[in-house]
Amino acid sequence: MSDDKTDLKTMSFETALAELETIVARLEKGDVPLEESISIYERGEALKARCDTLLKSAEEKVEKIRSSADGKTVTTEPLD
Repeated sequence: MSDDKTDLKTMSFETALAELETIVARLEKGDVPLEESISIYERGEALKARCDTLLKSAEEKVEKIRSSADGKTVTTEPLD
């Protein structure tokens, strides 16, 4: 798992998701002390938000691609 100080703003989707999966597994196992559970849960919430942001950005980029009726790309527009 990444250090809690790892800057989420620069973290890739894959890295954030992997860390989030680790946190979920630890919490589901149920052997984490209460204070640590709260701390890693908070980290998990931040990681989830990062993943959501990155997915939304990817969706916006995909929507910028316009296709013709036959499925061929007509134009692409850069995301502002």
